[in-house]
Amino acid sequence: MTLMDFLLDLDRDIFIFLNGLHTPWLDVVMYYLSDKYIWIPLYAFLLYLCYLKYGMQCWIVVIGIALTVLLADRITSGLMKDYFHRLRPSHDPGLAGIVHIVKSRGGNYGFASSHAANTFGLATFFWLMFRDRFKFIGWLFLWATLVTYSRVYLGLHFPGDVLVGALTGILSAGIACYVTNMLFRKLGRENSDAAL
Repeated sequence: MTLMDFLLDLDRDIFIFLNGLHTPWLDVVMYYLSDKYIWIPLYAFLLYLCYLKYGMQCWIVVIGIALTVLLADRITSGLMKDYFHRLRPSHDPGLAGIVHIVKSRGGNYGFASSHAANTFGLATFFWLMFRDRFKFIGWLFLWATLVTYSRVYLGLHFPGDVLVGALTGILSAGIACYVTNMLFRKLGRENSDAAL
C-alpha cells in the first residue's frame, strides 16, 4: 500500500465516522450552517467593521476581501476540482448506502472544498487586518470550522477536501492581505495592524 492509498483510506474512514454522527435536529442545523445566504447579516456586519476602522478608505479592504474570495474560490472550484476529479462522498459508488445525505448531493467533484476555502479565507483575512482593533474577530475561525464541518456532515466532502480547502483559503488571505497593505502604502496610509 502506498502512502497516498493509506491517506485516502484514512480520509474515507474519518469521513464515515463523522458523517455517521447525525440526528434529525442536527440535520437541520447543519443544512442552514452550510447555506451561504443565511450569513448575509454576518457579511454586512464585517463590512461595517471595515468602515469603522478605515472610514472612506474601506474600499481598499473590500478589494482585499474580494481578492481573497476570488483566489480561494477559483483555485478550488475552477482549478482543483476540474484537475483532480475526486468524487464527492455523495457520488462515490463505493459509499453508496453508507453516506448520510441531507437534501442535496452537490456536484460530482469535491476536492477541494470551496466552502472551506472561502470561510477560512475570510476568517484569516479579517484576523490579519482587524485583530488589533477588534479582539473578538478571532471567533470567525470558529464560524469557519463549523461551516467546514457541516460539509462533511452533509455528505458533500471528505475531511481531506475541507482541510486542503481551508489551507487554500488561508494562503489566499495571506496574498490578499499583502496586496491590501501594498495598496495602503501606495496611497500614503500605512496599515501597521496587519502582519503581512
